[in-house]
Amino acid sequence: MKKHLRIPSILGAAAIASALLVPATTPATAQEYPNRAIRILVNTGPGGLVDVTTRFVAEKMSQELGQSIVIENRAGGDGLVGALAAKAAPGDGYTLLATSATIAIQPSVKADPGYDLESDFVPVGSIMQYPLIIVEGAGEPDETLADFITRAKEDPDQMTYASAGVGTVTHFAAAELLRDAGVDILHVPYKGNGPAMPDVMSGRVNMIFEAYSSGGAKIADGTLKALAVTSTERFPALPDVPTVAEQGYPDYSYYGYTGLLAPAGTPPEVVQRLSDALQIALADEDIVKRFEDGGGEALPSTPEEYGNRLIEDLGNMETLARALDIPKK
Repeated sequence: MKKHLRIPSILGAAAIASALLVPATTPATAQEYPNRAIRILVNTGPGGLVDVTTRFVAEKMSQELGQSIVIENRAGGDGLVGALAAKAAPGDGYTLLATSATIAIQPSVKADPGYDLESDFVPVGSIMQYPLIIVEGAGEPDETLADFITRAKEDPDQMTYASAGVGTVTHFAAAELLRDAGVDILHVPYKGNGPAMPDVMSGRVNMIFEAYSSGGAKIADGTLKALAVTSTERFPALPDVPTVAEQGYPDYSYYGYTGLLAPAGTPPEVVQRLSDALQIALADEDIVKRFEDGGGEALPSTPEEYGNRLIEDLGNMETLARALDIPKK
């Protein structure tokens, strides 16, 4: 079964109702909002894909909204530090959460992640969709994905792979492929892909799944070596790097996505104002090109469409976690 997730065209009525609940009395209106700076909490470390792409989009949104947007990295806890900080913020439109699909994965690996995605957050919109690249440090001996798999099978106790944390996109993408390949090596979680990179480049861990937007420059300068891409077709920027499917796993592809959420209780007119600004930003030619250059694509959506994708993924990721034998802790 292909792992390429697609946004459905229709959001179920129950999902809309649960995702967009607001109090009867709203503290702000679209006309009044915003009248001060907006804060976006990024639940990964600096330098990773969510951080980099959020900063691009925030600059354009700031111009449209007429207020500054401050980015705060709240990494840690496999993305939960930032998520819980956003959950606890007032639902007034002045604190948002930028996250990857990790927000829909954590409930499948945590007995109590500390939030209910459907009742504690309001979807604003998706930002981008992106495949991943399997990379390792330049000093590693592998030239192909098959070389890595062979080495991992021959000496699994000496091989490791890194991720942005337990139950993150880079964890699940890697764990799924390794399971398909019959490989069992140590998983080393970090507080985001950015913090993992020094250990990957030095060879202290052997491999990581990375986004091109944050890893492309390191591939170009030779500090990272690309073994495969998880897209259904090769990257134009990496024409010599084959897909995973080309290298013996024809049913495997993986795409992550990022988006913006607001705390529950954020007035619908404020959510719509933010959504409009986000979609205007994503239509900007500079943003479109930046994302394409980074191997991804801008993914404008309504709040309902983004919410539907997250809710669908809650079920998909629960199923995948059980298939991968990842226990809830």
